[in-house]
Amino acid sequence: MKRFIGAVAIGSLVLGVPVLAAEIEIGNAFLRPPVVAGGNGAAFFTITNSGPADRLISAATPVARSVELHTHIRDGDVMRMRKVDSIAVPEQGRAELKPGGDHVMLFGLDPAVTAPGTRVPLTLTFDRAGPIQIEVPVAALPAAASGHRGAMQGDQ
Repeated sequence: MKRFIGAVAIGSLVLGVPVLAAEIEIGNAFLRPPVVAGGNGAAFFTITNSGPADRLISAATPVARSVELHTHIRDGDVMRMRKVDSIAVPEQGRAELKPGGDHVMLFGLDPAVTAPGTRVPLTLTFDRAGPIQIEVPVAALPAAASGHRGAMQGDQ
């Protein structure tokens, strides 16, 4: 799954002002589903930027009660999730949202969309590039996760 977006200022060629463009590619996306129906899940993906620096500033989906950008921080011997205002995407670089790092948290996911292979709509909004709509495939839960609540359910 890849999605490119380019934002160009209208009339920039006519007016002779610089063209403001941002090119963002989203790849390797997957959603780790909740352990229990109606619980919380997390979306992971790679953001590749072939333009100027940008920031992921929000995410939204109609199939969750709420959505937040998160990271993990070490608190003594424990890794804890924390909400963040944005996730930096460097100029001509990439940001990897992955387990144990930055990610998109989906709270109160609709159980109807959490079966493995289902695709969850997600709108990612960037400071420069604006909104990008993607579909994130739901991954299967690891066998070990089926018997416990895990960090996705309560560690915020």
